[in-house]
Amino acid sequence: MRLLTIDTSAVASAALLDLDLLDPVRPSTVVANFAVADTRSHAEVLAPGISSLFTDAVSEGPQLAGVVVGTGPGPFTGLRSGIAMARALSFAWNVPLYAMMSLDALAQQVFDTAAKHNGRAVGPLATGDFIIATDARRKEVYWARYSANAQLLDGPHVGPAHELRDLPVFGAGAGLYREVLAANGCQVHEAFATAQPTAVELGRAAARKIRAAGSLEQAGLLDSTPLYLRESDAKVPGPRKRAL
Repeated sequence: MRLLTIDTSAVASAALLDLDLLDPVRPSTVVANFAVADTRSHAEVLAPGISSLFTDAVSEGPQLAGVVVGTGPGPFTGLRSGIAMARALSFAWNVPLYAMMSLDALAQQVFDTAAKHNGRAVGPLATGDFIIATDARRKEVYWARYSANAQLLDGPHVGPAHELRDLPVFGAGAGLYREVLAANGCQVHEAFATAQPTAVELGRAAARKIRAAGSLEQAGLLDSTPLYLRESDAKVPGPRKRAL
């Protein structure tokens, strides 16, 4: 089963993954992927980036089991670019469209990462509840709380970092506000202090859900409604004032 995953909640990224639901150790394999560091050029780079994943997108796209897109939370323009692209490809290729919250991608990465001591793995990185936080700009973070096995417990939310307390915090939001978080009893892991959601980790998170459910259709993935959490900065102008 092959999936195309797209996430533009922070950086523009896409990936092709092969899923093997019978393999309990490695249910997903990354065939190809791309991600850019620039957080403001999603519309320009997304289409050529996705095209580069295929030898022939025209023939290979309709053979996909589905397209999975990250629904954020994220800034309006960037997030809209990825969701619009996913919807267009799903329609053009006549393949199902599914979605996941983008913060789930980072939660899955935390779950998959082992804590190390003297270079040796000594256990899971998160042994209890933890928080994923990404940059929401305006001196705020997008955040959600997860259990040690990466199950969503609360969120997503948007707000100032000082609202987060007494739990490990992972993601670029943690790196930006480490001093505020440390003062509130939160632990910031340096390896994740700049981490952003990407399509690769989103695909791995989807594979985990699909394997647990036994099929793509039963995995309980979301629809593609974006999680903006804020209204757009663009406003419809009011009526013009009448000149005297």
